[in-house]
Amino acid sequence: MTINRRSFMAASLVSGLALSATRTYAQTRPPQADSPRAPGLPQPSETIDLWPAGAPGMPARAPQETVTERSSDELVTDRAVLGITRPRMAVFRPDRPNGAAVLLTPGGGYKHVVVDKEGYEMARWLTPRGFTAFVLFYRLPGEGWANRSDVALADAQRAMRLVRLRASAFAIDPERVAAMGFSAGGHVCADLAARFAARVYAPVDEADTLSAKPICAAPVYPVVSMDPVIAHAGSRDLLLGPAPTPALEAAHSPDHNVPADAPPHFLLHAEDDDVVPSENTLRLRAALKARGIPVETHLFAQGGHGFGLRKAIGKPVEVWPDLWRAWARTVGLG
Repeated sequence: MTINRRSFMAASLVSGLALSATRTYAQTRPPQADSPRAPGLPQPSETIDLWPAGAPGMPARAPQETVTERSSDELVTDRAVLGITRPRMAVFRPDRPNGAAVLLTPGGGYKHVVVDKEGYEMARWLTPRGFTAFVLFYRLPGEGWANRSDVALADAQRAMRLVRLRASAFAIDPERVAAMGFSAGGHVCADLAARFAARVYAPVDEADTLSAKPICAAPVYPVVSMDPVIAHAGSRDLLLGPAPTPALEAAHSPDHNVPADAPPHFLLHAEDDDVVPSENTLRLRAALKARGIPVETHLFAQGGHGFGLRKAIGKPVEVWPDLWRAWARTVGLG
């Protein structure tokens, strides 16, 4: 069944009512952040913890998970989560699985994870089309974790491997698991597509014998380069810390790390993005082309930053999910 995007977004506006009474609160029971009671909208069917013995490299003083409702409109839910010490995936199951899955990495400038606008809403677009969606709550590098620059990548790798390990339980083909990320989550996505084989954590169990390589990657208005000339300054500072060396900048710029066996990429950016310059996407495209990696690129004159689904309505950029889906068929995702 296909859902008209405008009808979907109208329904999404209603979802904020469930959280309108409390706009900012400390997260004492993490599943509440994963599964708000939004009336009439699909919710995650379950939550999968990434690390059975707890996330590695825990700070001496663990952060407290906190959810902030950023929207000033009582009809729109736009939560940001920080202090994530329990990395996990919120799972959205389709009624009729098509055998493919998408790991979603929302943005937030590495300051928080924007779970509604670039996570749950996208999952609700994917599931009616047969895709199983996994929204990743990843650790944030500026919160005291050991190996700060790789904690989000470690969570993304582990998530991909767990999806593959449990593929049969979700009626998924383990070879048909894609990655899609937005803004700083686009950096997580692009980093995963470039460094899926990098050893950034000690193996935990049998899941870690599996590949973390996605079948394809879709970094959307992504943070890519750590070059201060075009980098998103906030993401760069939180990811790399103060005064990073050029070598550290290059090590965490996906355009510098594209392997010969990188997956196909779908790239999307608005040229009027005043937060993350579109040059980030262009540099990644150039690096992929230089390696002979299949890449489809869409640049829109207008759209700004962080348009996701809700802010794309009424603009030419609103067609982007359909463009992605048509492209995904050409690379075997379905």
